[in-house]
Amino acid sequence: MNIHRAKQKTVFIDRDGTLIEEVNFLSRLEDLRFFDYTNEAIRLLKENGFLIIVVTNQSGIGREIFVESAMHAIHAQIQIELTEKLDAFYFCPHLPTDNCACRKPNLGMIEAACANFDIDLDNSWMIGDKAIDMETGFNAGIKTALVLTGYGKKAVETLNRKPDLIAENLLEAVESITNYELPITNENSFTNS
Repeated sequence: MNIHRAKQKTVFIDRDGTLIEEVNFLSRLEDLRFFDYTNEAIRLLKENGFLIIVVTNQSGIGREIFVESAMHAIHAQIQIELTEKLDAFYFCPHLPTDNCACRKPNLGMIEAACANFDIDLDNSWMIGDKAIDMETGFNAGIKTALVLTGYGKKAVETLNRKPDLIAENLLEAVESITNYELPITNENSFTNS
């Protein structure tokens, strides 16, 4: 029996500097810091029917600065703090020089999420604090939001292409996204058929 599920609008969120405070090579639970508004932003997304998927480059694993289990412990604590509202975490452990398919701005993590969830890319967003996050969204053909937390204030000066929105922080971005209505029809966008 083939059960058809409706595709879901999704927000892909960068972890460090966007969802949580930037800590270079975060690997210890005691260094994990949330922004005051993170829980409210995630609650708003859930109330508005979005899947929430974290996509994060974690080259500290490939650099042997920390082990993968330390990252999983951080993700488990994030889920506890956000009362299990995040739908999934996808990570790339590779170095920038490894030329892997999963490291942002490549689409490996987005493709994996699309294989595991029925994602409506036409109504999905990428939120992050770096140009590489915006490039990931552009490459996937989804809408993009740059936040000015983390590295965002530096990134805004280096962007080659303007994102759909620029916000002070995750909550401001989410408030704009939940009120955003712009149909996208991009024939060059990545599809998950």
